[in-house]
Amino acid sequence: MERQKIAALQNIFNSRLDTLSHLLDVAESHFTDDVESLLQGRIAPDMFPFGTQIAFTCNQPRNFALWCLGQSANNLNPNVTSLTEARSHISSTKELLAAINVVDAKLSEIYRFELGQGLYVELSGLSYVNDFLIPNFYFHLTTAYNILRMEGASIGKRDFMMHLVPFLKHQGDA
Repeated sequence: MERQKIAALQNIFNSRLDTLSHLLDVAESHFTDDVESLLQGRIAPDMFPFGTQIAFTCNQPRNFALWCLGQSANNLNPNVTSLTEARSHISSTKELLAAINVVDAKLSEIYRFELGQGLYVELSGLSYVNDFLIPNFYFHLTTAYNILRMEGASIGKRDFMMHLVPFLKHQGDA
């Protein structure tokens, strides 16, 4: 049974969801008095707020897991009203990811997903992941990060690239 690609995708999604959890920790410590206002923060008037960006970030790995489990896509409620709810979205998404137990051949299957207004796309599973899920995942994760930065949170690239921290080495290390 070959599960290398699926396992790699699970790892990518899980580690970046850990980054999102870290960003929520920073938000909670930085915005102790006005978290509700932060959840409504947005980069531009026509963009979704921070809380919605969290739900949309989770929707990508969530729907990947549901597809692998043979279930229909099921997006989270985009109206996130608390950091507790946001953390719950991350936790439930990670639980779904942990339940995946399919072979890489799943990525060869054709996947059809609805875009609304009668539009749909049919892609191979691998194209669905590479051309739809991953770009959307990083878009919403980056947007959440940028909203925190814009609102004044003390975060930097290291906070966004936390998945690389275990691999950091110092030049003086043997």
